[in-house]
Amino acid sequence: MSTEIKVPVLPESVSDATIATWHKKVGDAVKRDENIVDLETDKVVLEVPSPVDGVIKEIKFQEGDTVTSQQLIAVVEEGAAAAAPEAKADKAVIDAKNVAATTAEAQPVTPKAAAAEATKAAGGVDQLPPGARFTAVTQGIDPSQVEGTGRRGAVTKEDLVNYASGKTGGVAGGARPEERVPMTRIRARIAERLMQSKNSIAMLTSFNEVNLGKVMAMRKELGEQFEKANGIKLGFMSFFAKAAANALQKHPVVNASVDGNDIIYHGYADISIAVSTDKGLVTPVLRNVERMGFADIEKGIADYAKKARDGKLGLDDLQGGTFTITNGGTFGSLMSTPIVNPPQSAILGMHAIKERAIVENGQVVAAPMMYIALSYDHRIIDGKDAVLFLVDIKNQLENPHRMLLGM
Repeated sequence: MSTEIKVPVLPESVSDATIATWHKKVGDAVKRDENIVDLETDKVVLEVPSPVDGVIKEIKFQEGDTVTSQQLIAVVEEGAAAAAPEAKADKAVIDAKNVAATTAEAQPVTPKAAAAEATKAAGGVDQLPPGARFTAVTQGIDPSQVEGTGRRGAVTKEDLVNYASGKTGGVAGGARPEERVPMTRIRARIAERLMQSKNSIAMLTSFNEVNLGKVMAMRKELGEQFEKANGIKLGFMSFFAKAAANALQKHPVVNASVDGNDIIYHGYADISIAVSTDKGLVTPVLRNVERMGFADIEKGIADYAKKARDGKLGLDDLQGGTFTITNGGTFGSLMSTPIVNPPQSAILGMHAIKERAIVENGQVVAAPMMYIALSYDHRIIDGKDAVLFLVDIKNQLENPHRMLLGM
């Protein structure tokens, strides 16, 4: 019996998807719940698993093709027929090993060499995504010889470029490779939204600095007990998220958005947390942060970080958001001017914590200081509102007990 594989139902905000990578080809055996193909939307990469055990009977679209919600993309033939392709694949591996042993003239066949021949026999280059495939073909690289750093050990374009550079580094004159590769859907969407922000928002940035000495002391004093009680470490982001949620309640215009000639005020703090992935920056949303405790915030952030690393973020995780927090300090940034994420009207930028000399009670002391930045839409947020919002964040973080009391 044949089973149809269709594009998952896409939300209204996502009109279509692109076939990113086929993990199977016609004739390959597939297990139930095994990923067959990656579909890339302008927000996330969706995995499409097989609902049954069987054999790939038909593939309707190629990598790079555009598909829509519920469109038929493949057909799986159910049942015991799956054994035949598996046996055929095993034979291909054995044949590849025999070929390698013959051509090596009595030299022992290493597992790597056998794997390389098996990969070639199975059309290894054809299994790569478009950008990586182009690099492999133009550089004459056997992908089975390259250690993959992508998801599930997949060989990426960067892996192949690095491999090629190492391989040709000693050539006289030096290699000067370059390559033209289309943007991924996610990267193109990021570019589009950044330009939309730049061209449609009267954006301005205000700065302040925060002494995180008391926050660090609280983490040191209570961190171990917090982890034992909640099963999660007490990080810095929960302090910033909670401080932001409290400040948004007191400065509602910072939590508002523009819709034509209207201003929409949101009575809740759905905070987007910027997370870096190998495909670009994504902003999953913690909802109703004003009602969340520190442990809930830390667990929510940890869950999103794991999903992002594993490529498991769903479209619902990224929808909405009334305010964004981004942490450039993770990568060593000392100061930046973050870009507002439309239709939101403001974004808070965290940065690296540095020991600096400050004057405290008439004495010069060293303190763990962080610059914070608020970029905002000056069409609805006045400079006074932005400054007062940042001062509120500063006061809460320098007196952590204030945020516990909602002050």
